[in-house]
Amino acid sequence: MRVLIVEDEPLIAMDLEDIVTETASVDCVWARTLTEGLALSETVVDFALLDLDLYGVTSLPLADRLTDRRIPFCFVTGNRHALPARFRSVRRVSKPFHRAEIAQLVAAAG
Repeated sequence: MRVLIVEDEPLIAMDLEDIVTETASVDCVWARTLTEGLALSETVVDFALLDLDLYGVTSLPLADRLTDRRIPFCFVTGNRHALPARFRSVRRVSKPFHRAEIAQLVAAAG
């Protein structure tokens, strides 16, 4: 399984990567910007963890692309209430997150 982590804060991204790789036998790829995330979404990705706010730009275009490609994802964000109605059914994890929350998501996706 390959997990895409889209997060602009390096320490948070590294923490997510550690949790994901400790939870399952997965390959992680990490994007810090929307542009990088969009490019990586065109590769083989099985699940994604998306921060909503990436340097003042939202990850919503990437969420749309993942939805179109039927790739499951979760928002990991401190701004849960800024999601448009079309994404209200998508799983959200609030920052600061608990390791168990992320591990559970990855295990369910795998």
